[in-house]
Amino acid sequence: ATSCSPAKHCAQPQLDLPENYMESSPAADSLTLADLEWWELYTDTTLQSLIRQALEYNKDMLMAAERVRELEYRYRIQRADLWPSLSAQAYASNEYTNYGGDDPSPDDPEHGPKLSLSWEIDLWGHLRWASREKAAEYLASIEAQRALQMTLVSEVARTYFELLSLDNELEIVRRTLETRQEGVTQAKLRADGGLTSEIPHQQALVEYATTASLIPDLERQVAIKESELAFLTGSYPQVIQRPHMALELSYRNELPTGIPSQLLERRPDLMESYQRLKAAEAAVGVAQAERFPTFVIDLTGGLESDSFLNILKSPFYYAAATFAGPVFEFGKRKSAFKAAISEYNQARLQYEKDVMQAFKEVYDALVTFNSAKENTDLKMDLREASRKYVSLASSQYINGVTNYLDVLDAQRSYFDAQVELSNAVSQEFLALIDLYKALGGGWE
Repeated sequence: ATSCSPAKHCAQPQLDLPENYMESSPAADSLTLADLEWWELYTDTTLQSLIRQALEYNKDMLMAAERVRELEYRYRIQRADLWPSLSAQAYASNEYTNYGGDDPSPDDPEHGPKLSLSWEIDLWGHLRWASREKAAEYLASIEAQRALQMTLVSEVARTYFELLSLDNELEIVRRTLETRQEGVTQAKLRADGGLTSEIPHQQALVEYATTASLIPDLERQVAIKESELAFLTGSYPQVIQRPHMALELSYRNELPTGIPSQLLERRPDLMESYQRLKAAEAAVGVAQAERFPTFVIDLTGGLESDSFLNILKSPFYYAAATFAGPVFEFGKRKSAFKAAISEYNQARLQYEKDVMQAFKEVYDALVTFNSAKENTDLKMDLREASRKYVSLASSQYINGVTNYLDVLDAQRSYFDAQVELSNAVSQEFLALIDLYKALGGGWE
């Protein structure tokens, strides 16, 4: 029995995970951001509704669910081979022959009901390993469905925050356009009153037109992002009803990341890869067992007679046992066994690569998130400084200390600072989403 185990032919994965994700990070504990349910992290009720709609109607999720059902039934089919199969037959036949045309034989009627039992005794584990292979494939499909859910939750959240960011940027442009309109009006009044030349008025018109030209492209981006979000939720393109508000950084705190070894249990894509590794190991067991003989018991019993009247008086049974195995096949089965080992080694290396990739994703997400937070803080300072610059430049222009170009320069700086801050806040939210996904959150 030990000789039929594939364990000695299948090397175990070598992971050697580090203790922390980053050398500069504090010692991790058992807590992790991934412990939060997605509705606890994404508290926006509109976003929660969109995620639930996506989980219910997204076509990829529906296909994944059907894939799980398919592999469950295939596992049941394979598992049934471990037990005897019983079939029933009721028949009636009559044979007449006349070979050569001058040697007729009499009718040869035969009637009878029969039961047949066939059972392959799994001496070498061929059927058991095949059952384990199908079970691992079934479990892998479950983890694949969970991994898809994790990705889908992140994609819906990402698209939603990008949409809110575009809304906020469009609102900034429209507010700025109103300011530009006021600037045009004031510049014209000052030019008509002889206080300034026509040049400030034309400069104000240029700034107004430049700002107005940004709106159509932003509206296009908003419409496309709405279409993308509708597709993720299983709908045709439509307007997404949502609150028009700026993103707030109310979540800001130290986010626990846990320890690297937790990734193996928290990320369903890694669990899927591991189940595929177990399926490949079971395939080695199947290929090894197929090199040995099979033992099959066949038993048929019932009634058999040449007349319906005597059928109840005519018992019949047939018993057979077959012990058959390969003798010489030019190394075909041995090559199949070696090929299965190579497939297992590929699955093992793929699993090791997947673990390394997951670790890299967490590391990169942490670096990106920390950088995004720092960038947001700096952009806040920039916006405040630009706002004061506008106020000072406008006051001095009214008092005749500076020219109108200084006012326009201050307004441009303030506009850019507002847009950059909006984008920085959006990038911080997106970095949080990536970190949450990298740690394995969003599928429970």
